[in-house]
Amino acid sequence: MESDSFKSIPLEFELLEEAEMVERAKAFNERLQKRRTVRDFSDKQIPRELIEQCLLTANSAPSGANRQPWHFAAVSDPGKKKEIREGAEEEEREFYTSRAPQDWLDALAPLGTDQNKPFLERAPYLIVIFGQKFEIDKKGSKQKNYYVTESVGIATGLLIAALHNAGLATLTHTPSPMKFLNKILDRPDTERPLMVLVVGYPEENAQVPAISRKTLDQFTSFHDD
Repeated sequence: MESDSFKSIPLEFELLEEAEMVERAKAFNERLQKRRTVRDFSDKQIPRELIEQCLLTANSAPSGANRQPWHFAAVSDPGKKKEIREGAEEEEREFYTSRAPQDWLDALAPLGTDQNKPFLERAPYLIVIFGQKFEIDKKGSKQKNYYVTESVGIATGLLIAALHNAGLATLTHTPSPMKFLNKILDRPDTERPLMVLVVGYPEENAQVPAISRKTLDQFTSFHDD
């Protein structure tokens, strides 16, 4: 049943041969398997158009009631990046010295992370991702958004994949709490900061932890006929 808000249009869908579908899936998997979290970033600049195209890809994500309850604050200004680093490191010092339980610190130890976050200033872009609890309609009324965390999570996953596909490296950074980001970036209290996505080129000779990923049978179950 159609509503006044959503009118039906023909679906644009390319039907492929199964062999080509499998090849595409394999090629995409192989590309994404090379994605790694990077902490050693170059200060080489990125064309804004590249960031814009990846953000448009993120905005193609499905969302509850099509509310698209996200805001992406793309930050390249050195002054803003410095403020974000200072705010993040203040929270991280609290985390590493008093808030984090020992088992969490033990889990992080092999990755070599600590409260120092120089990449927040060095990388050319920080994309701060906010979830929007509400939206304001054309009449100025407040409308609740639905499945905000889930919707923003899907959009963020698409963004990370798009950035990697474009040839960029990323780091997901989640200082806690993150409300300082609202103030720095002039975002309303109705938006919840969920993540800082660090974006750029890896530093020459950048190192990453030697980790492995679960095998298909370890994280998947098939319930076939």
